[in-house]
Amino acid sequence: MSWDFFLPVCVGDLVKTGGINQYVVQDVVPPKQLPSHISKFKAALRSQGPLCILEHFDTGYSVLQHCNSVELTVKEDTLELLVQVVSGLAASLPTLLASTSVSAAERKEKLNAVKMSVFLLCKLTETLETEIIYLFHLAQGGKKGKASGEGLLQWDSEREKVLQALVQLLQLDIRSLWNLSLVEEEFTSCVTCCCYKLLENPTISHVKSKPTRDCIIHLLGILIKKYSHLLGASVKVIQLLQHFEQLSSVFAQAVSVWSTEYGVRAIIGEVIREIGQKSSEELAREGSGVKAFAFFLSELSALVPDLMIPNISVLITHLEGESHTMRVAVCEVLGEILVHVLCGDRLDESGKADRDRFFDTLQEHLHDTHSHVRARVLQVYARIVNSKALPLCRYSEVMELAVGRLMDKSINVVKSAIQLLAAFIAHNPYSCKVTQINMIGTHIIEFILAFAVSKNAIRLCIRAHTCFPESEMFASLSTLTTETLMDTLALIFKGKAWSDEDTAELSQNLPSTPQKEGEQQGEDGELKKQEMLVQYLRDTETFALQVERAISVINTMLYWKTTSVVQEAVQFCVTVCEFSVANSISGVRKMLPLVWSTDAAIKDAVVQAYRRLYLNPQGDTIRMKAQTLVDSLSELMVDASLGTIQCLEEIVSYFNLQSTVVQVLWERFTGKRETSDLHRRAAVLLLGMATYKEFLYNVNSALHYFYQQSKGAPFRLPQDHQLFTCLTQAIAEGVVMEDPYWQSFMEHAVRLIYFLAESPDQLCSRLLQRSARLLLDQIAEGGEVNKDAGQMQDGSQESTEQVSCVCLAQLLALCGCVAFWQVSHLERSVSAELRRRRGETEEREEKEKAPSSKAKSAMEEELGLIGASAEDTEAELIRKICETELLENLLCAFLPLLVKVCSSPGRYSHPQLTTAACLALSQYMMISPSVCEENIRLMFTVLERSAFPVVRANAIIALGDLTVRFPNILEPWTQNLYARLSDEVPSVRQTAVTVLTQLVLKDVLKVKGQVSEVAVLLIDPEPHITSLALNFFNELATKDNAIYNLLPDIISRLSDPERGMSSEDFNTIMKQLFSYITKERQTESLVEKLCQRFRTAKTERQWCDLATSLSLLSMCERGFKRLQECWECYSDKLTEPGVYQPLLNITAKLRRGAKPQFKAQIDEFEKRLTAVHTRGLENVESPEMDDENQKEGGSTDKTVMRTPLPAKGRPRTKRGQFSELEPSMTYNETPKVTTPIARTSRRARLRN
Repeated sequence: MSWDFFLPVCVGDLVKTGGINQYVVQDVVPPKQLPSHISKFKAALRSQGPLCILEHFDTGYSVLQHCNSVELTVKEDTLELLVQVVSGLAASLPTLLASTSVSAAERKEKLNAVKMSVFLLCKLTETLETEIIYLFHLAQGGKKGKASGEGLLQWDSEREKVLQALVQLLQLDIRSLWNLSLVEEEFTSCVTCCCYKLLENPTISHVKSKPTRDCIIHLLGILIKKYSHLLGASVKVIQLLQHFEQLSSVFAQAVSVWSTEYGVRAIIGEVIREIGQKSSEELAREGSGVKAFAFFLSELSALVPDLMIPNISVLITHLEGESHTMRVAVCEVLGEILVHVLCGDRLDESGKADRDRFFDTLQEHLHDTHSHVRARVLQVYARIVNSKALPLCRYSEVMELAVGRLMDKSINVVKSAIQLLAAFIAHNPYSCKVTQINMIGTHIIEFILAFAVSKNAIRLCIRAHTCFPESEMFASLSTLTTETLMDTLALIFKGKAWSDEDTAELSQNLPSTPQKEGEQQGEDGELKKQEMLVQYLRDTETFALQVERAISVINTMLYWKTTSVVQEAVQFCVTVCEFSVANSISGVRKMLPLVWSTDAAIKDAVVQAYRRLYLNPQGDTIRMKAQTLVDSLSELMVDASLGTIQCLEEIVSYFNLQSTVVQVLWERFTGKRETSDLHRRAAVLLLGMATYKEFLYNVNSALHYFYQQSKGAPFRLPQDHQLFTCLTQAIAEGVVMEDPYWQSFMEHAVRLIYFLAESPDQLCSRLLQRSARLLLDQIAEGGEVNKDAGQMQDGSQESTEQVSCVCLAQLLALCGCVAFWQVSHLERSVSAELRRRRGETEEREEKEKAPSSKAKSAMEEELGLIGASAEDTEAELIRKICETELLENLLCAFLPLLVKVCSSPGRYSHPQLTTAACLALSQYMMISPSVCEENIRLMFTVLERSAFPVVRANAIIALGDLTVRFPNILEPWTQNLYARLSDEVPSVRQTAVTVLTQLVLKDVLKVKGQVSEVAVLLIDPEPHITSLALNFFNELATKDNAIYNLLPDIISRLSDPERGMSSEDFNTIMKQLFSYITKERQTESLVEKLCQRFRTAKTERQWCDLATSLSLLSMCERGFKRLQECWECYSDKLTEPGVYQPLLNITAKLRRGAKPQFKAQIDEFEKRLTAVHTRGLENVESPEMDDENQKEGGSTDKTVMRTPLPAKGRPRTKRGQFSELEPSMTYNETPKVTTPIARTSRRARLRN
């Protein structure tokens, strides 16, 4: 063979005249003749083997030249032939390479065949891959490509065959085919270009492309190791990462394989050096590939963390750069090194120094300026803690930083901090007994330290006495005894405040005589152990204090708006409870109300948390597990409020408690197992929760059967039923007993009577008579003059003075409860029964009517005449009964007594009696409008003048219910309800804001300027009240324009000089309220309204408050224009710094990101502000004024506006005194229809 094949730079170079003995393509076959030439190529391959490529190279080259015009089958056949040629060469070359007697001609022939076949295969593969990528992008764009999807799938399998053939060939030592074994660079580039082209495919990182991806990685590994492609590969990796972000994980895997399996560790250094040389400015630009670089480094450090250490110094420089993405990547690299390499106790001094330096670097970036970096560093620390790679000496410092990050303004940082703290607790090194940590006090540690050093201290004291015999501190050692040694040590360690008990305790552990110096070495070792123990205990105490602080902070996050933060807080509460951390039960209880959350994710998280805590108890047997479960749930029930019990009932309804648990609860309740009364009460409550579903199912089945048998009549039991006999007896006898649980029992019993008894009004009437008689009998037994029941019911003073205040309070509470449920019974049960009977009557009459009358009644029914008139008649009947008949029976006898107790707080000063009378009177007022009108002034007098906070709080709740039922009567007294928001007792303020929130949000009360009193609670010293006020405005903001309409009045009321609110408090409130103004039109309108109020403001403080309010608006260009138009309103106030500075802040905010034209307007406005502020309005000529002067002939007269005098507040009187309350009767904004007693808050209690 007289020619050599040289790989061309461009494919077209092969048809040009080359040098001496250089192969040139002689015949480029036209596309139509290619099928026949390919057939000849196939025949030659079968007969001659892979060397046939020397004769048929032109055929393959022709296909390559006409690739865009030939059919797909031609390209596929050519590709298959070239794969067979390369595979054939890979199979035949080992014999040639192993032979020692190979002629030069034969070597040249094989070399030309290798280069020709590899060249054609790689170039054809590149061309086909380009077409496939183009079709993929067309498909992504929604366009149809000219090739079908089937061809694309076939190419995926063919591509793998091509790569396998190349791997088989190149993994042979074919370098000996070249002179001096120097492989030409063009040959290596031909293969590598094909590999890198394949990597540009968008689907190369998908799971289905893993075989292709692995073949490319191994092929490039062979080229790097055997064919000197190291530098080229490192450069190409950087280039491709810049343009193809999806290759990050692919190249991370590739570099790790090249450095481990192929032993080319230098590739890591080259790639990292290339990344390290990127400047900060270059990485900050878009399209620089910084995300790909960052992800590549993170993935690579996870695969080969030990190989990253020699090159880490190159990456550390990026921690000071502007790209936060690179800072995150470097921190993650440090984290992987600390987790997998620099961990454990067997590190040398150099390793420990590197570890400490890396930890210091991570801690610095916990305070990074970018929130994403802070969050990722916290996640890195969480991974380190979970891997138990954090040194014990750094626990306290890192945990303190994590607790501090709980206050971060970024939600992601807060979530990461919660996760890190949970990891700390789950993997704490303090024997996992965090419960006992808080029991270790500082005084115990100091005592242990004193004991640890006592042996050496004795020797030092004796030596000190010999050196300083005249010293007062060591003078007592002239007589060496145990007592004198103890006195001296006490003086040294504790000073003169050392107690005798401490001295005696220490003397028990003190040696009787000093040790000899020969035993000093052993004592030193013991001393070191004691010092290590002391340090361990100190770290334990610090850890416990930080955990306690973290719990208190995270518990407040359970009610944040962000769902993900709430979920993390719930998981943290579960973690601390599982590890028995002190005070962990507080978080578990606090997240109970979240079971009512409208967010399904939060509700599910809470249910799953309680399921995880309580449905997987520890124990060897089923019964032991049941007892553990009951103990845990009982701990939640003890001292639980009514709200907590209701929340727990909702959660338990999601549980499927086993029969063993129910059995243990019955044993505890019935007293078979010794337990306290509180736990027995908890057991019966849990029994009600656990069996509620089953009870409802059985009751519903029974009611369904009864309904079928009785044709729809309501289920009622006779009055002489044993259930009612027992209940009435227990209630009546309990009236004359001072039992703290009687009140709750009585309320539930009366409710049950009205639900199930036939004619419950008669039953309760006899119950009231019996209770009153028992109370009179108790008075008679005390030796007092026996009054008959009628006199007592009239409320005579003589009888009430002789009766016990507690018993009388219980009787009045019973009266109020009966009155309330009697009204409820009428409006619910009786009304439902009337409708049922009316329906039966109409159905019976319908059957008896003639067809003609049926058509007429159908027309009336269609017009809505029959049902409407009948329902109105029934409602009028119920109202008439409540107005007349209810107050003519036994209930009426107790009303004067209630009024007398409530109106005489000095005479009836017992707290329980006053509370019961107030509640009973409010329940009586629910009966009819006349009773309400007669006693409404008395109720508000009690609300304002009662000395007991509980009475005022109960009065607020009662008046809230009355507002729902009789809105017209209560509307003039709205101002008195709002006045309780400024009560001096936090519990009353809390109740007031809760009740008013419900009334306002349910549109029972119209929102007016009094809402400013709620706004004041945003700065209340009690955090819970502040959160309630914040929730009020959050809910109010959901109503259209509600806060927007109220803001001007709120500002006027809060800036009133008579209120005396500080500017700091005003700014805090306004900042929160203005955060709800988000619409541009609202902002524009508020700017005008606030500017107009400058004219009526009379003090400098009001000017400053208005200017501050303007600066809090998120002003835009339209708002700024409105501000300019209102220049005349505030320009004469600009000399005040409190007005000038907020307006200057507005211009500073508007200037950020403003367009040049708008920025010029801002600058001009700012100059006018500054000029007026410095020289005064009269010395500055306004362009607007000049224009007006020219138009109006120079007239400069201004209209003088007079500020109206402020309304004087109502003088307050002392509690316990009566004052005439004169409400202004206005009904223009109040609903006129009396609302039935069936309110939402009561429906839950009235369910069957």
